Amino acid sequence: MFRYLKELLLVIYLLLYCEYYIDRLNAIGFGFAALLFGAMFLALTLALYLTAYIRQTLIRHLFALAMFVSAVFFDVYTRVTADYLSYSSFVSLVYSGGFIQEAAYQYRDAILHGALSGLLLLLGIGLKPRHALVVPNALRVAAPVCGVLLLSAVLFLRAGEGARGLPIMYTPLAYLNLFAYEALHNTVGPREPVTLARASTAVGHDIVLIIDESISGNYLDINAPFGVHSNLNQAHPGVAIFNYGYAASIANCSADTNVTLRYGGTRADYMRINSTLPSIWQYAKKAGLRTVYIDAQRTGGNLQNLMTDTEKKDIDEFVQFDQTSVRDRDMAAAAKLIQLLNDDQPELVVINKVGAHFPVHDKYPDAFMAYRPTLPRGQFTEVADTGERTGFNGQPDDWVLYRNAYKNTVLWNVGEFFARVFAQAHLNNALLIYTSDHGQDLHERGNPGLNTHCGGDPVEEEGLVPLVVIQGNDLKTLDWSAQLPANKDRSSHYNIFPTLLQLMGYDLAGIEAVYGKPLSVPTADEFTFNYRFNARLGAKPEWKHIDLGSIVTPTQAPASVAAGE
Repeated sequence: MFRYLKELLLVIYLLLYCEYYIDRLNAIGFGFAALLFGAMFLALTLALYLTAYIRQTLIRHLFALAMFVSAVFFDVYTRVTADYLSYSSFVSLVYSGGFIQEAAYQYRDAILHGALSGLLLLLGIGLKPRHALVVPNALRVAAPVCGVLLLSAVLFLRAGEGARGLPIMYTPLAYLNLFAYEALHNTVGPREPVTLARASTAVGHDIVLIIDESISGNYLDINAPFGVHSNLNQAHPGVAIFNYGYAASIANCSADTNVTLRYGGTRADYMRINSTLPSIWQYAKKAGLRTVYIDAQRTGGNLQNLMTDTEKKDIDEFVQFDQTSVRDRDMAAAAKLIQLLNDDQPELVVINKVGAHFPVHDKYPDAFMAYRPTLPRGQFTEVADTGERTGFNGQPDDWVLYRNAYKNTVLWNVGEFFARVFAQAHLNNALLIYTSDHGQDLHERGNPGLNTHCGGDPVEEEGLVPLVVIQGNDLKTLDWSAQLPANKDRSSHYNIFPTLLQLMGYDLAGIEAVYGKPLSVPTADEFTFNYRFNARLGAKPEWKHIDLGSIVTPTQAPASVAAGE
């Protein structure tokens, strides 16, 4: 029995994914495509078998570890998202590497399950061979390398597609190959200086872009009858609020949206623009504004959302809240914003809020538990972006608790945030634009999965965000009312960067020629968001159109009225 333990472990491991293989065969049907798939499957399986018979222990163990990590990575992704790991999704995960520690903590149950399954593969390859092979050892060593290169070649020729249904330990390794190739060859040119003409003198007022995290436009009272109280749906002394209603996000992943909001990429040309044209910080400094970035999500000077040290050099004040609890960081951001608005110095301020990214168990005080029943509390008080959702299996009853916790979080991190800003800030000389990086899939339709965004087959709500302009009554900038009726529920993130440039005094014709339409003109937006933002190797972006007639909105009123702390 033990003489064939290696082989038995490998066979059992491969059989664990029978449904995955069968689903792929059913999708491609019978014919020549099935023959090609079968040949590829056999070639990769043979390479796996030869890997397990590498004579040198160290080399065999290194390959075993690499394949184990790769297989667990793939397995965990599919368990969490109920979706296939595409190359685009893989690249998005690489770009979100700053979240790896929190993600590992949140999904540790899925990681543990994947690792236990992967032990079969690890031991199947790593254990000492007990049989002789006539195949030369050099060919055995070359087998896994050739397997990964073969799959990489197929993926390269098919724009990242072609690994579905094949042994999973090869797929992330092949993706990593492609990513490394692109990193070495996919250069688009150096960063250009500001060349747009300006039609006015230095800007004399504050311009603020507030980018919330995971706030879905259909969960706010400005857009839905039973939406959560946001403090944006009623009048406040000294300010005018222009609600552009529902807007389409750039993408359904944070990094993709944020980098494009900072660099102004368009639907047709976002890769080149984001890589080579000036940042919003450069445009602001040319317009005479001091630049401030408030990052409530990260600490310790760590950068996120594809921000680089080079970009950071154009930020005059970089703010994080290392000593503040996660629950209170948006309130700390509000306090910092109030300070900046009250200092009588013209500034561009960009804020990344904590918002309502999972876990949402503990992102609000007890006094804001207006929606019940909710997720259990007390375990994730210092987890900003992710956290283990103990007992959360993605079932309908689980999602009821999640949605209530989400609404309580929105009540605190949106409603209370703006309550403090309106009460304490001098807004007479300020222009604020409020939105979120993306929406949420809160599984109102009963669809499977544990994820809320970044899915490869997203629901429309993942790209649905709020868009609000707040301006001091005495400040004269753009005529917001003129195009509001035409642009409400018809605009997108792509209109924000041109709007910021116009507010800074840059020439409208020059702005539109490069970056598209600001909110001051009819936007005529396509109302789509990109769920294959990292379109590579000749692949095209994938766009999801949002049909507002199919959007699901909350129907539950709060059980109690929250009181501020």
